Amino acid sequence: MKKNYVLDTNVLIHDPLAIFRFEDNDLIIPIYVIEEIDQFKREGTERGRNCRQIARVLDDLRAKAAVGGLSQGVSLGDGLGTLRVAVPSTRGDLPVALDGNAQDHAILKTALDVRDRDKTKPTVFVTMDTNLRIRADALGMEAETYENSRLAVESLDTGVLEITLDKEAIDSFFQNGFLEPPATARPTLPEGAPKGAPEPEQQLRPNACVVLKDAGGTGHTALGRYDATKNAIMPLRVPREGVMGIRPKNKEQAFALELLLDDSVRLVTLVGKAGTGKTLIALAAGLRKVVEDGTFTRMLVSRPIMPMGRDIGFLPGDVDEKLNPWMQPIFDNLEFLYSHGKRDKDAFHELIEGGLVQIEPLTYIRGRSLPHQYLIVDEAQNLTPHEIKTIITRAGEATKIVLTGDPQQIDNPYVDSASNGLSVVAERFRNEKISGHVSLAKGERSELAELAANLL
Repeated sequence: MKKNYVLDTNVLIHDPLAIFRFEDNDLIIPIYVIEEIDQFKREGTERGRNCRQIARVLDDLRAKAAVGGLSQGVSLGDGLGTLRVAVPSTRGDLPVALDGNAQDHAILKTALDVRDRDKTKPTVFVTMDTNLRIRADALGMEAETYENSRLAVESLDTGVLEITLDKEAIDSFFQNGFLEPPATARPTLPEGAPKGAPEPEQQLRPNACVVLKDAGGTGHTALGRYDATKNAIMPLRVPREGVMGIRPKNKEQAFALELLLDDSVRLVTLVGKAGTGKTLIALAAGLRKVVEDGTFTRMLVSRPIMPMGRDIGFLPGDVDEKLNPWMQPIFDNLEFLYSHGKRDKDAFHELIEGGLVQIEPLTYIRGRSLPHQYLIVDEAQNLTPHEIKTIITRAGEATKIVLTGDPQQIDNPYVDSASNGLSVVAERFRNEKISGHVSLAKGERSELAELAANLL
């Protein structure tokens, strides 16, 4: 049954092409949404760019509209519905609104008016604002979040599969250096998942990390990775001495290093809570590939400028001085890596000055082409799927991209654990031969940090 969908501003900011995702239903954009888009369009941020794109799309539709323009409605194309801009005769504030001048209330009131005037089909208010959905529901308005890029959080797996074999098969794996894989394997559960019925088995996907377990319960195990090209499970090739003095402390870190050091895997997503070593091992592998092996010409490290908690305002100094507080976690990890062994802990500054290591915010990445580079994007959970797409499409020939983050620690108000770019990429690329994914579960920063992550 066709429906009326009334869109909030944040839906269009999240996905500038959202109006083409609603099949043959009719879309209504309140005029107040256009006003909010106009307020943001001059920003140099991703939000500003999205607002400018929305404005161009709506202007193109306006040019195609018949007499009456967008207020009378315009077809969105074959197989799609119509779009119109709702222009109420009066603003009509909600009687229960504490702030009668708030744009949110004017948008919600428009949705209520559409529902009351058109009884021929259901009207649904679509917003990514949780509180606005609650208020709409309290006023008897059906409300939904924007589902196009959302994932079922429970479908996000750890990237690790378990295969139970007899002891002889595992011994053969060590002797021959490969194992013919079974048709299916059982996925491991994320840490903290409720213990219930075992997960259904699934087919091995490219670059799946595999734990081989002895069916006799002797504790005889082996770690491997499924090579889809050879159709075989191959042993890990992580060097015994570790990478840049860093040795994996658990199987997930070993799997992560395996993917990070394989040049054929061009996209790696590392997900895990604070202290699991995501950023540290990504930097260690990047330095190994750039400085020691020379596989890539440069390691580019970036992260979104997104404050946790209350912002402290403008920062003094030039560009480098302004960026120091945001990039300090990267510098801390580099200093830690270079403090191992006989290395000078400040030697990484020479790499930065020499151009082998570059650290910059994501603000400046649009429009660039990055060939033969090892690109690490930290805190990627704060990026929208559209922003992640912008980053990955910057990859030139022979470039490797590593995305790290924790979907449970999001500071961006426009995304959540099911709609952030990191989760979306991990899910959409799970069956591609040039990508790999691992969820790191155990914190290795310190005993105190691990307790805090689990108890607080």
